[in-house]
Amino acid sequence: MGRSEELFEQAKQVMPGGVNSPVRAFNAVGGAPRFIKSGRGARITDEDNVTYIDFVGSWGPMILGHRDPDVEQAVMEAVQEGLSFGAATRREVEMAQLICRLVPGMEMVRMVNSGTEAVMSALRLARGYTGREKLIKFAGCYHGHSDSMLVKAGSGALTNGKPDSAGVTRGAAQDTLLAQYNDLSSVEQLFRENPGEIAALIVEPVGANMGVVPPAPGFLQGLRKLCDENGALLIFDEVITGFRLALGGAQEYYGVQADLVTYGKIIGAGMPVGAYGGKKAIMSQVSPLGSVYQAGTLSGNPVAMAAGLCNLRKLESDPSLYERLEKMGAHLADGLRQALPGCAVNQVGSLVCAFFTEGPVTDFASAQTSDTHRYAAYFSHMLKNGIYLAPAQFEAMFVSGAHTMEDLDRAIAAARTFQG
Repeated sequence: MGRSEELFEQAKQVMPGGVNSPVRAFNAVGGAPRFIKSGRGARITDEDNVTYIDFVGSWGPMILGHRDPDVEQAVMEAVQEGLSFGAATRREVEMAQLICRLVPGMEMVRMVNSGTEAVMSALRLARGYTGREKLIKFAGCYHGHSDSMLVKAGSGALTNGKPDSAGVTRGAAQDTLLAQYNDLSSVEQLFRENPGEIAALIVEPVGANMGVVPPAPGFLQGLRKLCDENGALLIFDEVITGFRLALGGAQEYYGVQADLVTYGKIIGAGMPVGAYGGKKAIMSQVSPLGSVYQAGTLSGNPVAMAAGLCNLRKLESDPSLYERLEKMGAHLADGLRQALPGCAVNQVGSLVCAFFTEGPVTDFASAQTSDTHRYAAYFSHMLKNGIYLAPAQFEAMFVSGAHTMEDLDRAIAAARTFQG
């Protein structure tokens, strides 16, 4: 038994499922999770001293790779001044100014501590601002684990949400309406059936929690139009796409401006942080200016802000990075298409996903046709060949600026030998 297996057995005695986040448990792929000891650049090393090329990147935020020396130095300097004050600090102002400068239409921003908290807060704000109660989300889009977002479509029916987790009451989910990603008619139907009742529509501009599913041409533009026509706010959940597809995120990448945007760990270079923001008229409704309450002792934590400021400034200072990431993502996707015949491989920028299904994947229903047993075998094969992928079919591969073409070719070569 290796060290990771030993730690997993110990963890299961004191932590639910032996983990602090469900996907880490390897339930979808089998075996014991790898307990990671360290990382540098595009590589991570587990407790058994096995090193892997990492395509998870802490689920996206490590766009510069692990232990970027400048980010590391910024964190060390901040730590020497203190870990937390529960009071206003210079760095959170600088972070807000930087985000407002980089993101299209961003006029005010509020720091929080996770993507889930950012989404929860943005939805409350949308309801408070519009005076309406209902929300639209899309089947297959994940927006954190707040109660109103833990709903599923069930057989694809466009009905009021049903709780998708024990402990979530029907009351918490009943005002969440479900539409189909890349299907504008399903959104039109919900607006038609609930006139004047929908506060906001929230969407991952790239569906990145059902694998990687790009928006169909005109889909995001159509959502913008429908929200405007019906007096609802358009919320982009950019926990995955923010500062990854472009400095201005999916708004810049696709040329569509949302009313509110949510962010996650990338603005903290992987540290626990999130944010939501948008137009001043809307954000001014947040306490202490307005009546929509939201608070957090650790919000704007000075160490996380130091890491994030360095991260975003480095992204801004290297305008060629996103072009390189786009090329590397396309190279990886093309290589996997050749290496894995009979699979659908989707790619947007530095986000890539190989679906074990032959048909195109354009929404949650087509993503669900993937053979998850084949993916589990593929995952194990890649792990044995030194490639660390997400331990679940419906997640993205993340290419970072620390990856080289040689790293990508090694992953493609490993995939080519998969016999499952």
